[in-house]
Amino acid sequence: MALQAYPGLTEARGQGGGLRSLASRLLVALAVCFGGLPAAAKPPLRDVPEISDGIFTVVVANEIRRKCDDIQGRLLRGIGEISRLRARANQLGYSDSEIRALLDSREEKARMIERGRDYMARFGLDYDKPGDLCRLGRLEIKNNSAIGALLRAK
Repeated sequence: MALQAYPGLTEARGQGGGLRSLASRLLVALAVCFGGLPAAAKPPLRDVPEISDGIFTVVVANEIRRKCDDIQGRLLRGIGEISRLRARANQLGYSDSEIRALLDSREEKARMIERGRDYMARFGLDYDKPGDLCRLGRLEIKNNSAIGALLRAK
């Protein structure tokens, strides 16, 4: 069968590329797709705002739920959000063990607490002041924020 039956191949040959060039391009493409070449370095999961902000939202809602008698968590929504974050992190190329390492890290827990303190301070609230966490919870519920959507007043 003549190459004229495949116009793309004859054009590539005419441009000096030929079948070898086409084959080498296909091999490179396959190698990139299937990991034969080094992939670009991923940033640490904590530095991916889509994931770290979602984790922060769930952590704050859970802390409010645990410490405030007049507020309960919407547990199914919380579980759904955690599942969504895990799936998204997996799509971005992070393994379940990388996700677990982030969640279990003492450093990350301390970072989340500090971030929570800063977040509360923006509302004039103090994490260490009794009742302020619950005030934040009621405010989040009232504003129907991402945190508030995971909570319900009793």
